[in-house]
Amino acid sequence: MIDYSKQPITSIQTEFHPIFEFSMAESENIDKVTVQSFGEEWLKFNSFSKADINQIGLDYFDILPSDFFSPHKKVLDVGCGTGRWASYMADKVGFIECIDPSDAVFAASRFLNEYKNIRISRADVDNIPFNNDSFDLVYSLGVLHHIPDTSAAMVKCVEKVKKGGYFLVYLYYSLDNRAVGYKLLFKLSNLFRAVISKMPSGLKRIICDLIAFGVYYPLAKISRLVEKIGLKSISKKMPLSYYGDKSFWIMKNDALDRFGTPLEQRFSKKQIIEMMEKSGLKNIVVSNSEPYWHAIGQKA
Repeated sequence: MIDYSKQPITSIQTEFHPIFEFSMAESENIDKVTVQSFGEEWLKFNSFSKADINQIGLDYFDILPSDFFSPHKKVLDVGCGTGRWASYMADKVGFIECIDPSDAVFAASRFLNEYKNIRISRADVDNIPFNNDSFDLVYSLGVLHHIPDTSAAMVKCVEKVKKGGYFLVYLYYSLDNRAVGYKLLFKLSNLFRAVISKMPSGLKRIICDLIAFGVYYPLAKISRLVEKIGLKSISKKMPLSYYGDKSFWIMKNDALDRFGTPLEQRFSKKQIIEMMEKSGLKNIVVSNSEPYWHAIGQKA
């Protein structure tokens, strides 16, 4: 456990993990509508199977140095959501501090109840309640592209990393490694996202569930079939091929994340490297494996 650098304004006692809440009144780099949307999303998708956790965990943490894992390591999860990444890491490190500005902290409190080496705080990236140079690893997966100034948010995260420690990030890619046809299909889907993201939460969830069932699932299974008949290189170029071996629950979650979120930004590999270098990172590695792009850097 890392000492707080400021006092919480309150402690919310749940039947699971207590939640320590910090003031966000002066936060500027935050989109409140998006925060509310994610709170609603994670209260719905508030559990994942062990199999799902292990599978998606391997996809994102594959570029972390193999010798990193140790009971002495202190880790910060920025934008923890339900706590699925913390669940993956809990038995691999010493202690994990989880922060999130949304109502997702209540889902995380329940989902992470079995872990004694995790603490949950309600705080945003502008007011991370820990001293700089405190953590061996800070990660933020699928979060910073939903913040108005992604580059500034990354700087805030890296400040909390110890010198020689690591920052791991996943940001939506700008399809910079995709063909023209794929990009056109994405632009078409973005028209739907612009409409769906503004719908009332209940209707939004229904529409996104239908998208998961009618689009994600069939395309994912077709790509899986193409791979099984020996055409792996072709299958990997197909839309939604990433979900070929994923559960329908993950598809539903990601469909809501993709189409239901008001603020979404996308970045090329080059842009991500530039932001990481600006944040004070070196030895940057951007994975060439899906999900695109997840990257890691070491604090200089």
